[in-house]
Amino acid sequence: MAASAHALHILVKHKEIAEDIIKQLGKGAKFQTLAKKYSTCPSGKKGGDLGEFKRGQMVPQFDKVAFSGAILEPHLVKTKFGWHVIKVLYRT
Repeated sequence: MAASAHALHILVKHKEIAEDIIKQLGKGAKFQTLAKKYSTCPSGKKGGDLGEFKRGQMVPQFDKVAFSGAILEPHLVKTKFGWHVIKVLYRT
């Protein structure tokens, strides 16, 4: 079981925007470029890079995807902060 993960994310207020971002990613758009353009999280300036974090550091919905979702695939998750498009880079 992985103890830490490294992920990128894009935080937006509306599900429709998050779904559109996932469509753009499917057409080859770069995750970091979309994060800089759309994300309301301060990490957006760094291309959505959250760095490496430990299990339990993120809110439960985010944690679940970070530690059990497919790696390098965009995931749509709703939390108290809004809608996240999450891309897990690796787990250790």
